[in-house]
Amino acid sequence: MNTPADGPDRAALQRFNRTAEIATTDVIRTYSTSFGLATRLLGARHRQHVRNIYAMVRIADEIVDGVAAEAGLDAGAQSAALESYIAETHRSMRTGYSSDLILHAFARTARECAIGEDLTGPFFASMRADIATDSGFAAYDADAHATYVHGSAEVVGLMCLQVFLRGVERTPEQLETLRHGASRLGAAFQNVNFLRDLADDTDRLHRGYLGGAERLTDAERDAWVETITQQLEDARAAIPLLPRDARAAVRSALALFAALTRRVARTPVEELYRRRVRVPDPVKAALASRALLVTALERDR
Repeated sequence: MNTPADGPDRAALQRFNRTAEIATTDVIRTYSTSFGLATRLLGARHRQHVRNIYAMVRIADEIVDGVAAEAGLDAGAQSAALESYIAETHRSMRTGYSSDLILHAFARTARECAIGEDLTGPFFASMRADIATDSGFAAYDADAHATYVHGSAEVVGLMCLQVFLRGVERTPEQLETLRHGASRLGAAFQNVNFLRDLADDTDRLHRGYLGGAERLTDAERDAWVETITQQLEDARAAIPLLPRDARAAVRSALALFAALTRRVARTPVEELYRRRVRVPDPVKAALASRALLVTALERDR
């Protein structure tokens, strides 16, 4: 389903659309230098759409990850705020308009790129799971982890893939490879962040996404590093099937998270519970430059 055609009689809508896109661009600039850098490597036809997706999921994540609580909302009020956001997201996807600038921008992307509730539904299910109903420690077993990661990360990768593949022909086999790669890359990103955020997730949010115990061991950390490394390799295999104007950005993001994974692997678990591992900005820039070079030199399949 396409958005309404723009024209001279739609000057107010065009201005509102531009304002909405400015808002989503500001969200990614404020919250993530890493994804902001990778997004700048995308072709112009993809760039704003991915920013719109990022902003929608970022705001939902902030509702459940502390902003609403810091504003004084209890769990019930947080749930109400999230449900209101979900309802408005889906309404705007159906109509192509929202008075909420972030959701207006996302709705335009969703309609143009065929992103449906089959993807947003699992995402919001994972967001619901993050709202604490008591003060206890929430431990995720393997099944709960897989369900949560599918909704919180894999479907976001699939949303971005919808952006990249619009108007592009791929065989069913190629599409399956691409979808698997997008899901695995999203899962890898999420699992790396779980390891990076052990301190915050454990001490502030009282969540254990990586197992039943409140504290990971070094051996358990190593097992997750191995899982993440395999997820990244699966995602890497799909990159050559992407449109050329999406590859450098995806390569750059993958390379960044591979570098993060290596740093996490070298960091004792007890230190991970004290500080968040990061990649220095000069290294990020070098990884982005290499991704651009590799993409420029490779042949299309």
